[in-house]
Amino acid sequence: MSLNSFLDSIESPALRVLVSHWAEVRGARRMPAWEDIRPSAIKLVLPILWSWKFDRATGEFIGRLAGERIQTVFGRVIRNARMSDVFEGHDFLLALRRHTRVAMEPAFFRGRGLVFQHLGRFDIGERIILPLATEGTLADGIIGATAFQSELGAPPEKLVRKGEIEHWYTVD
Repeated sequence: MSLNSFLDSIESPALRVLVSHWAEVRGARRMPAWEDIRPSAIKLVLPILWSWKFDRATGEFIGRLAGERIQTVFGRVIRNARMSDVFEGHDFLLALRRHTRVAMEPAFFRGRGLVFQHLGRFDIGERIILPLATEGTLADGIIGATAFQSELGAPPEKLVRKGEIEHWYTVD
């Protein structure tokens, strides 16, 4: 039931497409593999999609890909880059904590609010993160997407204080 609760909580139609596809391609397994994801089925999500490979032995994340809008936000190519380098000076520990929890528990993540505040930006939106597993049981990657609107000027003070509100769901 956790997947259903997770899906029901998501507001963005694009993010709902990704979660529905993830659920469809996992079949009877606990998690799908990266190779199961079909870009043609998630065309709406591709500009805001991102993914990392996860090395369980070292706890390190290496960039797999990032859509056009995500690369624009980060100002760099994420493919084959270490997460610690991509997030250097931008709250790496927050990103590492979130991504590791998704992979290790495994869990689903949904965030809402100022989604890129850690980068000094004022983008309001919604973010999801899902685990991936080549063998279907132990996560060796994550896939996520961030639907957002870029705000001109500063956001309302109440959003700055709250930042991005986190919601967690167990992978069933």
